[in-house]
Amino acid sequence: MKNWLKPLLTSACAAGLLLNALSAQAEIGEHTLRFAFQNVKEHPQGQGAQKFADLVKEKSGGKMTVRLFPGGVLGGDLQTVSALQGSTLDLTVLNSGILAAQVPEFALLDFPFLFNNTREAQAVIDGPVGQELAKRLESKGLLSLGYWDLGFRNLTNSKTPVTKWEDMEGLKVRVIQSPIYLETFKALGANPVPMPFPEVYTGLEQKTVDGQENPFTVIKGSKFNEVQKYLSVTQHIYNPQSFVIGAKSWGKLNAEEQAVIVEAAKEATAYQRKITAAAQDAAYSELSVEMQANSISPAEMARFREKVKPVIEQFSKAMDPALVKAMYESVEAVRSSSN
Repeated sequence: MKNWLKPLLTSACAAGLLLNALSAQAEIGEHTLRFAFQNVKEHPQGQGAQKFADLVKEKSGGKMTVRLFPGGVLGGDLQTVSALQGSTLDLTVLNSGILAAQVPEFALLDFPFLFNNTREAQAVIDGPVGQELAKRLESKGLLSLGYWDLGFRNLTNSKTPVTKWEDMEGLKVRVIQSPIYLETFKALGANPVPMPFPEVYTGLEQKTVDGQENPFTVIKGSKFNEVQKYLSVTQHIYNPQSFVIGAKSWGKLNAEEQAVIVEAAKEATAYQRKITAAAQDAAYSELSVEMQANSISPAEMARFREKVKPVIEQFSKAMDPALVKAMYESVEAVRSSSN
């Protein structure tokens, strides 16, 4: 090739790439997507949602807007999922286990005392198990955009410190609207009360329920410490969160617009996971000053695990055994690699 041709061809290639980019940009239309979730905007969930909204705006050249509805202002998770399926809302992020109402195997992620740490949970949700769960969700009118972290759930109440499972006997504890939560707390002797998240603060304040269970960031962000005295670090369930878009909303987007959503979701997921761990530590530091906090001894924790074994066995029987097996293998692989 003659030397004088090289810069000309380089310029031509660059011009072609620019034209392609401009062409793709031109195909992105004006859209406003509605994104509802349960936690306040300042919570890591809300921060992840804001990051996603910012990325969508940036990657679409300002043509696509994500409007946030934090704090459960449009209703609880079950209402939100229904709204996504009907296309009156477009996006949500919620505790993955709640999706067991659509795909029973999602309850796997809510097995009590399943994960010892975040690394184990992410090995499951980022691997074949998480991918298979996402695939099964598609027939229910929902598409997975990734998994976020909420953290370990811990118990608060207004009556007594919980240092052993017997301390939970008779406590009215608000739980999310999921069968495995109901059965778990029944097995521990409590009186579980399913309640939409937006009603929890009032329920605690008016003593409709004695306590609730959530990660530190949710307890702090929702100001449950104002109406609860005791915080017990039970770490009974780890909450991966599912970031989903309604299939009808997805179908209204062309390929370029869908690519914007996928890329923004991937980056927002990495961001949200990163800030969650630090936020949990910070929230606990504040809560342990404002509330009477206690941990659970290893011996008592073993007794907790023993009490909920029948619950795990009960729900496992109703699930795909191959998926249950794959989940435990993923957890064991992480634990083996750490030894």
